[in-house]
Amino acid sequence: MQARDMVLSELAVRLNCAEYKNWVKAGHCLLLLRGCLHGFVGREVLAFHRGLLAADPGLGPRATCRSGSRCSPRARQFQPQCQVCAEWKREILKHHTNRNGDVYWGNCRPGLWPVDAWEVAKAFMPRGLADKTGPEECDAVALLSLINSCDHFLVDRKKVTELIKCRNEIMHSSEMKVSSMWLRDFQRKIQNFLNEFKNIPEIVTVYSRVEELLTSDWAVHIPEEDQRDGCEYEAGVYLSQSQVNEIEMELLKEKLQEIYLQATEQEVLPEEIANRLEVVKEFLRNNEDLRNGLTEDMQKLDSLHLQHQKRDSKEPRAQTLQGKA
Repeated sequence: MQARDMVLSELAVRLNCAEYKNWVKAGHCLLLLRGCLHGFVGREVLAFHRGLLAADPGLGPRATCRSGSRCSPRARQFQPQCQVCAEWKREILKHHTNRNGDVYWGNCRPGLWPVDAWEVAKAFMPRGLADKTGPEECDAVALLSLINSCDHFLVDRKKVTELIKCRNEIMHSSEMKVSSMWLRDFQRKIQNFLNEFKNIPEIVTVYSRVEELLTSDWAVHIPEEDQRDGCEYEAGVYLSQSQVNEIEMELLKEKLQEIYLQATEQEVLPEEIANRLEVVKEFLRNNEDLRNGLTEDMQKLDSLHLQHQKRDSKEPRAQTLQGKA
């Protein structure tokens, strides 16, 4: 069988499973959402930063961190060692909807707060974003969390948290499947959220694309030589096989990154990480067209998992030796 035909047949088998197809559809909607939020979020973050500097010029570009690396945060901990960073921390918390709770300071380089609006934005986002330099590098959940956590964004926060919950259910679905009932509920929630931005043209445009995507039958056919490869919607929207493949890859990369962050932050037991990893490996064993593009991500996860295993196997032995002493 030619490589092209094998890829097509593997794709057809995957999308013949309705629940997997639903999972890809929902994930595609989140990728569309991410794309339409980039410009809006970028503009609003600049406006928020300008507002902070106008209200307190002492925070501006002339204010520089005096303590260098001593003002470096770690994860959720940040004890500023200079007056400028302490003032910025107070200002950020003043605008944080979760000011008494979880702030992931480790995303930020506080010394850049006076001059870089995006470094301020990262204090309102989930862990794992330290190396992201702008909204276009962030996934949907990072942008949704920013909108939810920063009081500069005037939005119905219940609609945002409902959508974040949907995204987490997609990413944490071990089998990468969701039911049609779940998908209908998801459609309602994503459209509720998009309705909050009726005056932002690029977000309004995505509303109809999401509706079209979720209400059409996403059939895949194996084309004859003289036909075009890919998927056709009843509504006449056309996606090529390579576009569908790209969507799947993006979702799987995000899923693996999520597992990686859970493992590094030790948010989930090592056995649970091992189970999730095994499910993805099994899926990739059966789908070579996807496996080839995820080798690096899998290796990164495997080596982290091995480190944890070695550490876990050493700890009981050390305790036993202490017991004998």
